[in-house]
Amino acid sequence: MSGTAVGAAGPVAARLSFLDRFLTVWILAAMALGLGLGRLVPGLGDALAKVTVTGVSPPIALGLLVMMYPVLAKVRYDRLGAVTRDRRLLVPSLVLNWVVGPALMFALAWLLLPDLPEYRTGLIIVGLARCIAMVVIWNDLARGDREAAAVLVALNSVFQVVAFAGLAWLYLDVLPGLLGLPRTALDISVWEIARSVLVFLGIPLAAGFLSRRLGEKAKGRVWYETEFVPRIGPFALYGLLFTIVVLFALQGDAITSAPLDVARIALPLLVYFAVMWAGSLAVGRAVGLDHPKATTLAFTAAGNNFELAIAVAIATFGATSGQALAGVVGPLVEVPVLIGLVHVGLAARRYFPQPTATADPAVPTEGSARV
Repeated sequence: MSGTAVGAAGPVAARLSFLDRFLTVWILAAMALGLGLGRLVPGLGDALAKVTVTGVSPPIALGLLVMMYPVLAKVRYDRLGAVTRDRRLLVPSLVLNWVVGPALMFALAWLLLPDLPEYRTGLIIVGLARCIAMVVIWNDLARGDREAAAVLVALNSVFQVVAFAGLAWLYLDVLPGLLGLPRTALDISVWEIARSVLVFLGIPLAAGFLSRRLGEKAKGRVWYETEFVPRIGPFALYGLLFTIVVLFALQGDAITSAPLDVARIALPLLVYFAVMWAGSLAVGRAVGLDHPKATTLAFTAAGNNFELAIAVAIATFGATSGQALAGVVGPLVEVPVLIGLVHVGLAARRYFPQPTATADPAVPTEGSARV
């Protein structure tokens, strides 16, 4: 999948594949198909939920791995050092992800769902689970900086393991107690969180790194960028659509049976995604980031790790709980909203300084290198 696929216009758009040209349509169709299957096929959700990998259905895990591998295989890992030295990117990312994001979701959950404790708790858990998976797709589509995305999701994964349990205790127990609000206990081990990170980030990251290292060593960067990358690129789209179908089939009956509850859950999520994304993009512009890095900052701050949030909710409260439903509604709202923000992000390029030239003379800088 390509940022070009979403942002192109005119003659360029005419050369896009049928799948790329109507990406938003396919995503919405996959959501509708999943919801329809979950509603029409008796017991499908229960069957998908019976066996789990780190609390997530194996078909969802498979789809996520297929989705993430092509994007992570495109990353030029020899350029990561320059990203890790960029404090204008790293410091705002850590603050937005681990201070602003959880606090904003906590405030929105209590403000908009004061009478629905299960959904409120589920949303707070979603806010604590910072994105390490699907964000790589949105970032790539919006022409974000792939190397920066790789570094930021790696940082989020480390903080996820170290900080998730402590933040859950703070936002579900300590802070409500200080404010005179009902408390919620969340029993989740560091190992459970680390296992989720290892599966959903570690495996595709290792596969992507080894693919580039071995491919370039065997046939060179030109072949890797112009031959191998275009061949594996479409699988990111296939994995994304498959994941969406399975994810919504898993809770299709619950979602379609309680539309008003879904709407109540969706409202704070809509506000959250809009505020986090727009605010983060503005922060990136204010600190002098170019458009690719500011875009990466915005999407990594606005996205959430719904795989971990759903796994934690199911493990703690059960697969049919309101907390689990809130976790599933997260991607129900996130997918269409963030694909819309991809277009907004592309349109915002004219408000940013041009990125510093980092072209590799051995390979094309656009076109076939971005698929």
